[in-house]
Amino acid sequence: MNIILLGPPGAGKGTQARILVEERGMVQLSTGDMLRAAKTSGTEMGNKVAAVMEAGELVTDEIVIGLIEEHLATTKSEGGFIFDGFPRTLAQADALGELLARVNLKLDAVIEMRVEDDALVKRISGRYTCGNCGEGYHDDLKQPKAEGVCDVCGGTDMVRRADDNEDALKTRLMAYYRDTSPLIGYYYAKGDLEPINGLGEIDEVAQAIRAILD
Repeated sequence: MNIILLGPPGAGKGTQARILVEERGMVQLSTGDMLRAAKTSGTEMGNKVAAVMEAGELVTDEIVIGLIEEHLATTKSEGGFIFDGFPRTLAQADALGELLARVNLKLDAVIEMRVEDDALVKRISGRYTCGNCGEGYHDDLKQPKAEGVCDVCGGTDMVRRADDNEDALKTRLMAYYRDTSPLIGYYYAKGDLEPINGLGEIDEVAQAIRAILD
């Protein structure tokens, strides 16, 4: 199945995407990861990305769609694809729809993870990751078994994002409501939208997603 995980920053999209990759063999198409990899790939599209980013300019929708098309053509996925970080705007949603039609794929569900703003602030301001392996933790919700020591790799370098604070989050939320929240109505009108409560425990949210995909 091919899905979009939709929701504000901190809703838990990355966590749920990792679960889907592990459980169902889906491939997570993260535009951020693709752009970073493309810079050093040496491909024609990669050279375009490198030139734009080195010039300090914003990567165009056309380039991002080109990268996604490249990955769809070259990546084998038994479980389907998860679109992560794209689309963010109505124009990008149209472009993605046209691309999927062009390569004979369809979008099976757009899962909207609903989380209240106050809960987001609490969730984001408390999170941190292992600087070695990237495992995520939280001051209240998920602490490592041994304080300051990663459960996965044993690393002790714990990192907090500079923008994981209340003021920065409000700025990011404003951008989400301005640019991305119109996608909720867009996909509802298409009959693709599946809203779930993103405030539950990780396993509860994962189960709600399983119910949709099954």
